[in-house]
Amino acid sequence: MTIRIKVSEDIFPVRGVFRISRGARTETRVVTVTVNDSGLIGRGECVPYSHYGETTESVIAEIQRGGLALSEGATRSDIQTIMQPGAARNAIDCALWDLEAKKAGKRAWEIAGIPEPHINETAFTLSLDDPVAMGIAAKEANDRPLLKIKLAGKDDIERVTNIRTNAPNSRLIVDANEGWTPDMVLPFSKKLAELGVSMIEQPLPASDDAALAEIPHAVPLCADESAHTSADIEQLKGRYEIVNIKLDKTGGLTEAIKFRDAIISSGMDVMVGCMLGTSLGMAPAMLIAQNAAFVDLDGPLLLAEDRSPGLCYTESKIAPPASELWG
Repeated sequence: MTIRIKVSEDIFPVRGVFRISRGARTETRVVTVTVNDSGLIGRGECVPYSHYGETTESVIAEIQRGGLALSEGATRSDIQTIMQPGAARNAIDCALWDLEAKKAGKRAWEIAGIPEPHINETAFTLSLDDPVAMGIAAKEANDRPLLKIKLAGKDDIERVTNIRTNAPNSRLIVDANEGWTPDMVLPFSKKLAELGVSMIEQPLPASDDAALAEIPHAVPLCADESAHTSADIEQLKGRYEIVNIKLDKTGGLTEAIKFRDAIISSGMDVMVGCMLGTSLGMAPAMLIAQNAAFVDLDGPLLLAEDRSPGLCYTESKIAPPASELWG
C-alpha cells in the first residue's frame, strides 16, 4: 500500500459566539486529512486544542510525519504507536478507516465488527453567558429533549435555575470545564440535583480531581479533560460514574473503540462528545455513540455552515453517516 497524504486547514464560522469557562470563539479551525491510495480516497478531521498544547501548526506537522510513515508502509495499527494520542492521530486514523471501507466495499462499522449505527439523539449545547441570557437561550431551545449547559463557577445555580424555568421539559446536563473548586462540588451538586440535572461534567481541573473520590456525588460525575485514552481508566474509578470519549483526545476511532470497551468493563457509563467540528469529525464518533448514556455530537448544529454532504440532523436526532461523507 502506497499512500499519499494531503492536509489542509479549514475555517468554519460559528453561529453567534461559543463560550466556555476558558474563552470564546466565533469560528472553528479544523484540520482536514485526505489519504489517497491508487485513486481511492479516505478523509478525516481533527480540531487542534490549545488546552492540550496543540496548535494548527503543530498538528499539521505531526500529521505530515505520520503521512511519511504511511508512505513508507506503516499501517493503521502501526500509527497507534508511531503517533501520540491527540488531534493529529485522530485525523489520520479516521481517514484510514474511511479508506479501508472504500477498499473493502464495506461500511466502517462492518470492518470494526460493530452493529450498524442507528439514529441517535444528541445534546444541544447552551454556551456560557450571564444567567439572564442563558435563560433566554433555553427558551429558544426548549423543544430540545437534552440540553447541555456550559458553566463556570460563580452564578452557576442561577444560570441553571433560569434554564430550568424556561425549558421545563428538557433533560439537563452541565459542563463546568474544570471551572469549580472542591468546596463547590457538593453544595452545587445538591442544588443541581433539585433542579433535575442528570450529570455534571468535569467539575474540577484534571490535576485536582482526586478530591472527587472523597466527596459524595449527589449527581453522577463525568470525566472529560481527565479522560483521554484507555490508559486512564484506573485513575477514573471512584472519581466518576461516566466517561466522555472524544476522538480528538483518544487519537482516533481505533483507540476510541478500545476505550469504550474498557469503560464498560469497569462498570462506568459512556458519554460520546466532540470538539467544535463539522460533520466529518462527528461521523466516526457515531460508531461509539450506540447505546451510550449521553451523546453530545452537536458540533455542526453550532456552526453557521457545515460540510456538504454532512450528517442529517432532524432537530436533535442524528442519522448515521452516508458513505459519501465517511466510512
